[in-house]
Amino acid sequence: MTRLLPLMPQLISRQERFDVVGSTNDVVRGWLMDGTPEVCLARADEQSAGRGRDGRTWTARPGGALLLSLGFRPVWLRPEQLWRLAAVVSLAMAEAGEEVARLPEGTIALKWPNDLVVEAPGGLRKLAGVLGETDRIGTDDPRAVIGIGVNGAWSRDEFPADLADAMTSLAELASGPIDHDTLLTLFVDRLEPRVDDLRHGQFDGLGWSERQVTTDRDVDLVGVDGSRTTVNATGVDVETGALLVDGRSVFVGEIAHVRLSDTVAARGGV
Repeated sequence: MTRLLPLMPQLISRQERFDVVGSTNDVVRGWLMDGTPEVCLARADEQSAGRGRDGRTWTARPGGALLLSLGFRPVWLRPEQLWRLAAVVSLAMAEAGEEVARLPEGTIALKWPNDLVVEAPGGLRKLAGVLGETDRIGTDDPRAVIGIGVNGAWSRDEFPADLADAMTSLAELASGPIDHDTLLTLFVDRLEPRVDDLRHGQFDGLGWSERQVTTDRDVDLVGVDGSRTTVNATGVDVETGALLVDGRSVFVGEIAHVRLSDTVAARGGV
């Protein structure tokens, strides 16, 4: 079932809500292929084929997570800056999540390259995952889809047993119910000025950098070939989006996983 929703702020050209879809990223990609202008937004209560980086899947009970994807036609960004779309989506959702759950500013951190996490006894717990996908980059019709899945209304007693020690939700953090409609509205309100800034050549590199939980910690880099290296992460490069480790830059395409050496990160995606 598909439900047309009232248009949100000026940022959004089209949005629809689905009871169940394979992947909201695929829905938005199809819209862009058909000529839908940016920024379009698809939201689902459940995904049957949600995905993350490297073929991982997103696990969420129906209605337990806010699952959405945004479609952009970023002619206003250089190809090497497209990573900033996922960055501003992450920042906007971190701020919206803190407000809806009434959490202190900075509670929700970013774990390079694509997770929203919270510090907890025993290590980090994953709150959300972000997945960016692009098409026709370098042409006059570039397309970018940014998907995000946020554990919103899920209570701890409903978490999958194999993930319970490595995940959290806004409902758990708030010790009470979370309304996904409110979370979405707060998110778009915070995303709109950030996207407008990108269109005018500005990016909140300081805000993105300050929320990085990997900075000044040892991390395990798992290469695409399965190799593992423990290094010290000294920060992130706000110009390139790279993770800075032991005097060198690491880019997303080089690494399959990044794990803090003293924690366990949950799998996830969109």
